[in-house]
Amino acid sequence: MSDQFDLVMIGAGPGGYVGAIRAAQLGLKVACVEKRETLGGTCLNIGCIPSKALLHASELYAESTGHMADLGINVKGVSLDLPKMMAFKDEGVDGNTKGIAFLFKKNKVEPVFGTGKVLSPGKVEVALNDGGTRVLETKNIVIATGSDVMPLPGVEIDEERIVSSTGALTLPEVPKHLLVVGGGVIGLELGSVWSRLGAKVTVVEFLDRIIPGTDNEVAKQFQRILKKQGFDFKLGTKVTGIDKTKNGLKVSVEPAKGGDTEVIEADYALVAIGRRPYTDGLGLAEAGVEMDDRGRIATDAHFKTNVDGIYAIGDAIIGPMLAHKAEDEGVAIAEILAGQSGHVNYDVIPGVIYTAPEVATVGKTEEELKEAGVDYKVGKFPFSANGRAKVNKQADGFVKILADAKTDRVLGVHILGMEAGTMIAEAALAMEFGASSEDIARTCHAHPTLTEAVKEAALAVDGRSLSM
Repeated sequence: MSDQFDLVMIGAGPGGYVGAIRAAQLGLKVACVEKRETLGGTCLNIGCIPSKALLHASELYAESTGHMADLGINVKGVSLDLPKMMAFKDEGVDGNTKGIAFLFKKNKVEPVFGTGKVLSPGKVEVALNDGGTRVLETKNIVIATGSDVMPLPGVEIDEERIVSSTGALTLPEVPKHLLVVGGGVIGLELGSVWSRLGAKVTVVEFLDRIIPGTDNEVAKQFQRILKKQGFDFKLGTKVTGIDKTKNGLKVSVEPAKGGDTEVIEADYALVAIGRRPYTDGLGLAEAGVEMDDRGRIATDAHFKTNVDGIYAIGDAIIGPMLAHKAEDEGVAIAEILAGQSGHVNYDVIPGVIYTAPEVATVGKTEEELKEAGVDYKVGKFPFSANGRAKVNKQADGFVKILADAKTDRVLGVHILGMEAGTMIAEAALAMEFGASSEDIARTCHAHPTLTEAVKEAALAVDGRSLSM
């Protein structure tokens, strides 16, 4: 077995496996090091894919026990088989990870299962999962090790009662009361899974709002919708400790700005306060690779570190911790190393919260445009005025388009509603090609569809919506 490669990718998550495959397509000899026994990284194994499986299953359960009756569909004897739902999730994960293994074989990417460490530029030592070590020699090294759970100081995550996102995917029962620490994407998605299955969910968020970084108007209406679904929110509040008891947990909270302590009883707590780059133990400091104070690897615009032959992508570097951002960077670095002109447009990276309804966003928020002093116009259209949404009784939310006041170029699009994650692709494509709101407004949209709300919002930028 040859240990000479053009590229060694450390990490087989979305950035790593996509970058490895693209590099192989371009004629490079590639090895991809992965410490898990399966490929796909956090996303496929304990993140994006299993959580979406549970979101889908829990939504169908909630529909069958509630909304279907409004449609004239009377379903009797509905019951939850949690072990089977978990098996459904695991089956999906297994199929996806095996799919990556197939693509590696097809494209002649060599997987190396073990923990990788940079010995020096051009050398990666792998502590093999099966025992022993192997040294890979390579022209280029790309760090694509992703991120890990951000710990909460003073709280020990045992993945039994006090869980991270990993443990929240495998709870043995539906909690009576699930306390979620953190009002971001992960906490709200997994909180919505267990809420739909019957849990009382309380979200404790340090800031005075949920989903920070999202357009404020969207966040406020989204919170109102989640409240109607049964969520309880304690904003501007911090968790100061979690004590285990015989029957569950006692969670101590107090105002973020200081004040009296309140104790909340719950049987499970999900700590979801963010993620941090996985860069420790990789030999980077010893190799002289520069990192910032948050543990992110410093790179230039072409993903190169300060050390020749060492590059980094994905969650390990600055930018949104999103699988599709990592994938685009994986393709870009592969093309750069193959002598092409790889590039990522960071102004057009969509983000989606896969709750029901979904939240999807791309580009600038109103708050960002105001802070930058950009003169802009707003076009909004509610799904309550969309024929398809109304007839299906899925009328919560709206589409919001922000366009430059002088050029009409679309600067940001924000959607709160069913299938928002699919609809945002139209907005991203339009922005990638520098479209104006008029370009979207003059594009024929099929009727009756939810996407007509995007067209109507574009018309509303110029004050000429046809359905309001």
